[in-house]
Formats: sequence, C-alpha cells, structure tokens
Amino acid sequence: MKIEKRGAESYRVRKMYKGQMYTVTFDHKPTQKEAMQAMAAELDKAKGKYHSVVFQGAAEKYIESKRNVLSPSTIRGYVGILKNLSPDFLDKRIQDITALDIQEEINRLAKEHTPKTVRNYHGFISAVLGTFCPNLKISTTLPQKVKNEPYIPSDEDVQRILEHAKGTEYEIPLILACYGLRRSEICALHPEDIDGDTVRINKAIVQNEKEEWVIKATKTTASTREIIIPLEIAEKIQEKGYVYKGHPHSIAAYLRQTEKELEIPFFPLHKLRHYFASKMSAMNIPEVDIMRMGGWQTDRVMKAVYRHSMIDKEARSKREASKKLRDVIFSGQNLDKKIF
Repeated sequence: MKIEKRGAESYRVRKMYKGQMYTVTFDHKPTQKEAMQAMAAELDKAKGKYHSVVFQGAAEKYIESKRNVLSPSTIRGYVGILKNLSPDFLDKRIQDITALDIQEEINRLAKEHTPKTVRNYHGFISAVLGTFCPNLKISTTLPQKVKNEPYIPSDEDVQRILEHAKGTEYEIPLILACYGLRRSEICALHPEDIDGDTVRINKAIVQNEKEEWVIKATKTTASTREIIIPLEIAEKIQEKGYVYKGHPHSIAAYLRQTEKELEIPFFPLHKLRHYFASKMSAMNIPEVDIMRMGGWQTDRVMKAVYRHSMIDKEARSKREASKKLRDVIFSGQNLDKKIF
C-alpha cells in the first residue's frame, strides 16, 4: 500500500474498491500497519453506510443508478420483479439477508413462475446484493432449465398467413418479420428509413415502467443495421406513407387469430425471425451474414435453428430405418400398409 506525502506534515493512503476511491489522511507518516488498519476502518465504515437499508430500498437505489444506461423495457422489467417479490423479503435489511433467505425466496417464486423467469429474478436479486453487500456469498440452487425445441413455421405456414393478411394493416409488418425485423423495430420504422430497397434499422419502440410506448435506440449495437427487402414492398410502404400505425400488441393478436382460423400450429411473432434464420441457413448463407442481417449479437438463435434442423433429419432417419426393418422382417408378406 503506497503512502503519499501531500505537504510538509500531511500524508495520505488511497485505495480503489468496487469502482470507488477511498482516501485516509494522516498528520504524520504512518507505518504500513497503521495505513492498513486505517484503510480497513474506512472500508468498514463505507460498508456500514447501508446497514439499515431494506432490500426494497436498495433495489430502488440500484434501479435508479441504472436508469440512464439501460433500456426503458429493462427498467420496466426490474420494477416488475420488485412487485412480485414477497413483502418479507423486501422488508429484510440487506445486511441481514443470508444465502438461505435468497434460496427460500427462489423456492417460493419457482412454484408460480417458469425456470427462465425465476433465473431472471435471481439475477436481479444477486445484482442488488452484489452492489450493496459484496462480501455475501450467494450459492442458490435454481430450477432446472426446460429444454424447449422451437417450432419454426414451414414455408406453407408462412405463405398461407401472408395470403390471409394481404390487403390488411398487418401484411407489411408480417412480411418485415419474415425478413428478420423485431416487432419493436417494425413499429418504429418510417418511410424515411427506406431508400429504394434498403431499410435502415436504428430505433425501436418499447414500453417503459409507466406502460408508455417510447422510441429508443435499437436493442444492441448489432441491431443497428441495413437490410434489403423486395422493391415492390418498399414501394408499397412509400405509397401508403407509413409502415404500421396500430398498437404493437395487435400484430401478435392478429397472427394468433390467423393461426387459429387456418389451423396452423401456434407460434409467436418472434418465431418469424427464426424462420428467417432457418431459410437463410438452408440457402447456405454464412452464419456471420445471417447474424448481421438479423441483428443478433450472439449465435444462440443460430444454434437453435441448427438443433431444429438436426431434429428433423433425425426424425426422417428414424422413419427410413424403420421402413428398412419392415421390409426385412415382413419380406414376401402381404401386409396392410396402413399399419406402418
């Protein structure tokens, strides 16, 4: 630990801790032991600053500290988490919270929420306590992740849906979703963002904590991008003078009703982005280009698309193997083919 002279009879010791600089001054040159003891006392004082703060107060301070750097939808999610934590947990002093308290709260949440949601809750709790109680060791057992194989709509599904939507307010949004745009990006898009057949995507519309719809920058730096759409679609948007004027939720509601009417397996609007990735992959477009066009920062979606493709191949392989076995076992027999 470095001892700095600051004048004729002044010395100081400085230490960076959790992103904050702490300073202790002396009117004499301290020994290393004195400097370490004084700094330890200063850090203890700083740690005790929030001794009487309950979890809700700490969480609100944490959210406020992130307000200008996180998206409105993320802040909205944090506020929503606070509303669903138990009153007992919210009222606990953060200095009194133990790993067991966290585990009990997670156990309660796991009864009512999906594993993914519970993990989000735990991530928020851990972030708050990591900020205010950095020495607390958190070792929570979380519910096992559920492996969901994504349903990716078929070409026939998409064609029937788009034919059904032709001439409606939902035709353009659904087409753009098939070209990899998120709902938030579609609803924020304007004709001036389109030049010829090139679409510039640089903003999104999301809900803030007051349930208000606000325009913000795209989800990630990777989301800011340009894509190419059919010229006739671009011209249709320019002719209309807008992309979509309705409520963002109405697009998903229309899709769901259409799927019901056409007896198509249900899939949410977001799965049209997976359809986009799947079709690009089937056309041997390089993964890096697919990610760039879809605005993906990681290859998580691509892995899901590949897994879905492998499941289809495995199913076809099993059927072919079963047919070969049938031909061997029942060779020469006149069997009712409907059985197999």
